[in-house]
Amino acid sequence: MQFQNRQDKILIIDFGSQVTKLIARRVRDLGVYSEIITPEEVKKINDYSLIKGIILSGGPSTVTKKKFQNVPKNIFKKKIPILGICYGLQLIAKLLGGKIKSAKKKREFGRAFLIKKNNSLLIKNFFNSNSSVWMSHEDAVVKLPRKFKIIASTKNSKLTIIENTKEKIYGIQFHPEVTHTNNGKKIFKNFLFLICKVKKKWSINLQKNRLIKEIKKKVKKEKVICALSGGVDSSVAALLINKAIKKNLICIMVDTGLMRKNEFRDTFKIFKKKYKLNIKLINASNLFLKKLKGISNPEKKRKIIGKLFIKIFERESKKFKNVKFLAQGTLYPDIIESRSSSGSKTSKIKSHHNVGGLPKKMKFNLLEPLKEFFKDEVRVLGKNLGLNESILLRHPFPGPGLAIRILGNITKEKIKILQETDYIFINELIKNNLYRKIWQAYAAILPIKTVGVMGDSRTYEYTCLLRAVTSEDGMTADYFNFSKDFIDKISNKIINNVKGINRVVYDITSKPPSTIELE
Repeated sequence: MQFQNRQDKILIIDFGSQVTKLIARRVRDLGVYSEIITPEEVKKINDYSLIKGIILSGGPSTVTKKKFQNVPKNIFKKKIPILGICYGLQLIAKLLGGKIKSAKKKREFGRAFLIKKNNSLLIKNFFNSNSSVWMSHEDAVVKLPRKFKIIASTKNSKLTIIENTKEKIYGIQFHPEVTHTNNGKKIFKNFLFLICKVKKKWSINLQKNRLIKEIKKKVKKEKVICALSGGVDSSVAALLINKAIKKNLICIMVDTGLMRKNEFRDTFKIFKKKYKLNIKLINASNLFLKKLKGISNPEKKRKIIGKLFIKIFERESKKFKNVKFLAQGTLYPDIIESRSSSGSKTSKIKSHHNVGGLPKKMKFNLLEPLKEFFKDEVRVLGKNLGLNESILLRHPFPGPGLAIRILGNITKEKIKILQETDYIFINELIKNNLYRKIWQAYAAILPIKTVGVMGDSRTYEYTCLLRAVTSEDGMTADYFNFSKDFIDKISNKIINNVKGINRVVYDITSKPPSTIELE
């Protein structure tokens, strides 16, 4: 197996956890390069010289069944430090002679508190006054493998942290990669620098140069059409590709009629005047509205939008010679929720229009330079490329646009109502210095009308839902706790200024169990 980068790395074996990419994120945050591969790909590795450590992720499988996701046992004989997380711990125990049982009566989901039993390099400076960790398991290790010892326990899980220092094999039952685990970053820091003794060699600047070289090598003298929406992801992708191939980049901005108020016009001006990009504008709002008429299923909406985008790009490409690539600002979270980028059994949450929504047959080769990055990493890269701050710090906006923020059928009336509502909400956040404290905020229209009273008259109008969340990377999120005064003010302003809305509700659900977008 050929590794993507010829440099020292931490190898992450993905057993299908929804948060495997967060492990890669934590490692990269510490300045160390990491790659994620499947258990099947481990068998194809013929050169371990660049691998300085191996992390086994969590996952939905159970080692208590006859067939379970596995790795070749010889990786434990390579003298490479190994850290197993959740399922990874259970797999280590199973393969090396321990015992695992289903713990239905003592299963742990959510917060648990660690009790230290022995010292270990893995937990150096980890324990403090609040040693709470995040659990998500039904199975538990009930018997240690030979030559392992207990490092920490919880009330319901005796073997929560175990180690074999001679072989440099470590296992933890909890998830240090999620923000719910207090001081979880310390576990990774200790594993990387005290146990693996790897050096910091990864940075966004180095990645920028690598990506530019890779784009040049892949594209050569062919032309590239870039789907430019004006959001952070597509903007950074466009500037990056422009750095690599310049004259051979053709940016296309498609007005779907599903953008936020004034956003399309304002971003076009910035890219045309400041960055001198070769941009072509296409007004396809009537076409998108026609194709979406009567469609209420969110997956169908995404797929219709994805196919329409491709048809438009294929049509436009015929007007130019040697166009072989379609560039997109696809990110890690897009791929995770649509399908597993590594081919593991990660559950599909929903199709993103630029991933699962694309047709199977296309005339283009995809160029997705940001598909290994999280949103905040893309912002760092964008800043390095000189991206305008008004775009750089803009909240995430879904590719299908307002189509998935209008639950149920889409009409011109609803689009207009939502654009005005969202415009008021976002501008109030900016005026109150709240916008940058929030990861993502938006308004949505629910597919119900309710009775209201305005000016002593009965109204029967739509319900507007407001959502604002805090997050590090979009993989997990919590709702933003607005003051009562702000909620009162924004509700009053929307109802008084947007005809068609007579009720405002605020979504206080975290991710998980919900996703950030409603559809």
